[in-house]
Amino acid sequence: MSRLDQTFGPLRDRDEKALGLFLTDGFPAPDATVPLLRAIDRGGADFIELGMPFSDPLAEGRPIQRASAQALSHDVTLADTFRTAEAFRTESETPLLLMGYVNPVLKYGVQAFCQNAAAAGVDGLILPDLPPEESDALCDAAAAHDLDLVFLVAPNTSDERMRTVDERATGFVYAVSVTGLTGSDLADAPTVDDYLEHTRELVDQNPLLVGFGIKSHDDAMRLSRHTDGFIVGSALINRVSALWDAPERPMPERLDAVESFARHLKSGTPAPALDLDPA
Repeated sequence: MSRLDQTFGPLRDRDEKALGLFLTDGFPAPDATVPLLRAIDRGGADFIELGMPFSDPLAEGRPIQRASAQALSHDVTLADTFRTAEAFRTESETPLLLMGYVNPVLKYGVQAFCQNAAAAGVDGLILPDLPPEESDALCDAAAAHDLDLVFLVAPNTSDERMRTVDERATGFVYAVSVTGLTGSDLADAPTVDDYLEHTRELVDQNPLLVGFGIKSHDDAMRLSRHTDGFIVGSALINRVSALWDAPERPMPERLDAVESFARHLKSGTPAPALDLDPA
């Protein structure tokens, strides 16, 4: 069984929602990523998405766009991301997925990318701009190296395509809550509930996770009623930005605040209030 399978099974048995957290590699600085990954791991993340910086992250809103640009300004490469994954894996068995876009993977070489990702301890890949109908090469390479390959669905995805995604995906299916970008405001709750309830009926081969727009434990619990868990990215990026924009805060205090935010998302415990960028 993969680490994701080993994680989702017991959570489902306990009727507990899985928490996935996203952090861009090299953000807010290359030497901060691994300590931040360890902080959100301690805070209760059930799996982690490590973002591969890219110049044109077309599914991302402003917070993750800025995080990616900031990482690229530090010359962070895919090789660096593999090293980050390897460093994280030395101290944790929490599932780690690489999230990014398909062009850098194609340029790196599909087989070499999957081989090096697996060697670094990565468990899966999320590539939002990879159409399932054009995914044969990546599906084969990922399977050959025991990597899960996650695909996405959205409110405007047809029933037929949802079934195709469920057949192609391994690990889980990622349900985008809104027809928009990461960090978007959540759509009207009844509409989102209807969409996720319908998606749950169609996705029956994989766990179903929901993401985009989740900023709090209450958001997470409301959206995940019809899913196996939820994913948070932009809200974490905004919190990290606010903490690193306050140079008077010592590093242990910053990491404790990030850990507390992860714990808040997972279980609803209070998190320290910060002056967050609303974008």
